Amino acid sequence: MSTFIDQTGRTITLEKTPARIISLVPSQTELLFYLGLDKEVIGITRFCVHPEQWFRTKTRIGGTKQLKTDLIHQLHPDLIIANKEENIKEQVEELATRYPVWVSDVNNLQDAYEMIHSIANMVGKPVEGKELNTKIQFEFEQLNTIQNKIRTAYLIWKEPYMTVGGDTFIHSMLAAAGLENIFANRIRYPEIKVEELKAIHPELVLLSSEPYPFQQKHIDELQSALPQTKILLADGEMFSWYGSRLEKAPAYFSKLRNQLN
Repeated sequence: MSTFIDQTGRTITLEKTPARIISLVPSQTELLFYLGLDKEVIGITRFCVHPEQWFRTKTRIGGTKQLKTDLIHQLHPDLIIANKEENIKEQVEELATRYPVWVSDVNNLQDAYEMIHSIANMVGKPVEGKELNTKIQFEFEQLNTIQNKIRTAYLIWKEPYMTVGGDTFIHSMLAAAGLENIFANRIRYPEIKVEELKAIHPELVLLSSEPYPFQQKHIDELQSALPQTKILLADGEMFSWYGSRLEKAPAYFSKLRNQLN
């Protein structure tokens, strides 16, 4: 029997290495695959698109914020992995009355390292977790430090436009990429207007591929209002997925920065 403390300070007890795991978080689903699990993962959300073979074959237990709890009960999990931000608190608390539920809370790279370490230990893959963290840390260390960071607005939603505040994981990834979040003084995901963007004069606007699927036509709409600003589409997974995909993020950030030269 082992005891683990999640990133919200809650304690869970596992009688043995879990063999029936449900993941409620796409980036952490991908992490479980990276660590070498397969049959142990019995349920994922409809947003858990990586790896593709799991998306096609694993039981889907609803969306991250619309869980099918009846289906979860039918699966009899011995571990559920959730996230403070991506899942609904009341649903997580209800599940926690019946199953061990480990909740992550990732707002920066250090939190991500701790999450990977903890999950790897829980599922019996401590060596694989340590090796992954070492690889991610090495890749981020290869990113050259930029003295004059590019003043950037990162948009995640349209109608209304929404951006990211300074207390988000995306904010920390922007900083790692050499980009200055011009809305760092805001919290979480504030709504903004085009007039605010025009007044602040960002050098760069990034339109994320998720959760809103921005496309070229949205660049064209904004460009007329911000003629002096460079506007690009951004791979949202590289900025917001805090599991094993982090290993690929630094190379993506370098490629993105090359587009700005």
